[in-house]
Amino acid sequence: MSAAEGGCDMALRTRALKLLAAAGGILAATGAMAQTDGGFFKGKTITIFVGSSAGGGYDTYARLLSRHMPKHLEGAPTIVISNMPGAGSNVAANYVYNVARKDGTMIGALYAGAPLEPLIGTAPVQHDPSKTQYLGSANNDVYVCIGRRDAEVQSFDDLRKKEFIVGAQNSSTTSDFPLVLNAVLGTKFKLVLGYPGSREIGLAIEKKEVFGACGFAWPSISVTNPGWFGEGGIMQVLFQTHPTGHAELNKRGVPNAYDMTANAEDKALIDLFFSQMVFGRPYVLPPETPPERVAVLRKAFLAALADPELLAEAKKANLEVNPVSGDDVQALIAKVYSAPPQVVSRIKKALSYTP
Repeated sequence: MSAAEGGCDMALRTRALKLLAAAGGILAATGAMAQTDGGFFKGKTITIFVGSSAGGGYDTYARLLSRHMPKHLEGAPTIVISNMPGAGSNVAANYVYNVARKDGTMIGALYAGAPLEPLIGTAPVQHDPSKTQYLGSANNDVYVCIGRRDAEVQSFDDLRKKEFIVGAQNSSTTSDFPLVLNAVLGTKFKLVLGYPGSREIGLAIEKKEVFGACGFAWPSISVTNPGWFGEGGIMQVLFQTHPTGHAELNKRGVPNAYDMTANAEDKALIDLFFSQMVFGRPYVLPPETPPERVAVLRKAFLAALADPELLAEAKKANLEVNPVSGDDVQALIAKVYSAPPQVVSRIKKALSYTP
């Protein structure tokens, strides 16, 4: 072989390798696209059905997510919010489970208690949380019980001695939390039911229709009602309900219900019931949503909640973002639904409340 022939052969091989590399890049890009959504969401509108009234904490987080999640989905679809309050967000949960499109374009943003309602609640529902698909949770929330500074009840010890009138929404954390605490820890919460959401409960507290509430997420209530707490505020945190508590509240010395259980069974009951705080702001899809689309939306959900622009907006609004993955929420729901029957029965009895 002459030098000229060898040079020509080398050039051909080099060119062939470049073509193969280019083809490999195209195939890799095509594969990556297949692992996203294949352009399914382009030109489409995704609706998030928020199971609470406008202006509350759950609504605030959903609107924050709607502004930033589109850029993490191929085709940058529009995301709109539709408020669907009622029955502790079980109205929204029922709708997403039974009526909503099953293609990933309809998402539910539910109260933390909604996934537990069929297991331990008393309200009739038409959804099965053990079959629901979970995008994840926007927060691992710390829930608190709060009271007016001018109320007779000023501490946890007072709650065991004096009746304390609180506002609540039916079949929600604001009704379920005080009922379980009454049964397990001997508190004396008296519920005034019928408020559609946290905003309306807050207005009732300000008007002194009621004197407090239990089952509010601290990262939310401290932002939506910034003038309530601190110097000159009308409200105080009576205690927390979380395995580790909130760093800020721990620093203030706010007590924790987890430290007040009397025996192992009480602790197991508290652990089960308050597991909902880990999925404090769950986002859900219908069970029939294609697995590949669930995976795409879960990835976009976490990417949006880690987006520097979202985090900057959240920081400016004093919103805490501490997301939990869809896989982790799904696993926790499975664990909760395999709880010992005697623990579940005791919680159900506590929640069987007749005004």
